Amino acid sequence: MINMEPIVMEIKDNKFARQFETTIPEGLLSVEYSFQEKKIFLTKINTPENFENQPIIDTLLKNIMELSTEKNFRVVPIHPKIANFFKKNPKYKELLPPGIRI
Repeated sequence: MINMEPIVMEIKDNKFARQFETTIPEGLLSVEYSFQEKKIFLTKINTPENFENQPIIDTLLKNIMELSTEKNFRVVPIHPKIANFFKKNPKYKELLPPGIRI
């Protein structure tokens, strides 16, 4: 039986390192970003070595999308896995700046 309980994670906005980060049992999971004119560019996903748990990465990205919605930021996915996240989760496509198609 698969446990479908939502994953609760504490996300820290490390402004010095310009990344959202959370600690998981395997280590630190983070998404690097840069800001420019009310847009947040998600540039890189950093995972612990050999970490391939896509549901955990997706949960981190969903939390970042919720934060972006609250702050009224547009999201520009630079990293391919983040672009794929938008493909799998079309409800977040309204966060994309005008003219960006995924």
